[in-house]
This record gives sequence, structure tokens and C-alpha cells, in this order.
Amino acid sequence: MNDSSIFDERGAAALLGCSTALMRKWRLFRMGPAYIKVGRLVRYLQADIDAFLDAHRVETNGAL
Repeated sequence: MNDSSIFDERGAAALLGCSTALMRKWRLFRMGPAYIKVGRLVRYLQADIDAFLDAHRVETNGAL
């Protein structure tokens, strides 16, 4: 996929491995990835989904 891909709520939820209900909850509490809203339409850019995932990345040192 390239950075110009646009997803609806269902597509973005599938990419993130979560439900559409969680996507709505994230929007309500402004916790999820950035989104675009035009009227009633909600769309997510691939770049915004990638940025959201990068921001929540947890680094480990690999030592046990």
C-alpha cells in the first residue's frame, strides 16, 4: 500500500485489527488515528494510520 491510500472506518479497523465500535470510541475521546470528516463521511489516510502505529510502538531491548 502507498501513503495515498484512503480507508473508510471498516477498512481502517481491519488494518488496525480492531472493531468499528472501537474506532468510534477513539474518535469520541480523540485517542485514535487522525481522520478526515466530510459531512457524515469519516476517512483515514494510510499515512495517519502508520503515524498512529509508530506513536504506539514499544521498543524492547530483547534481553531476558
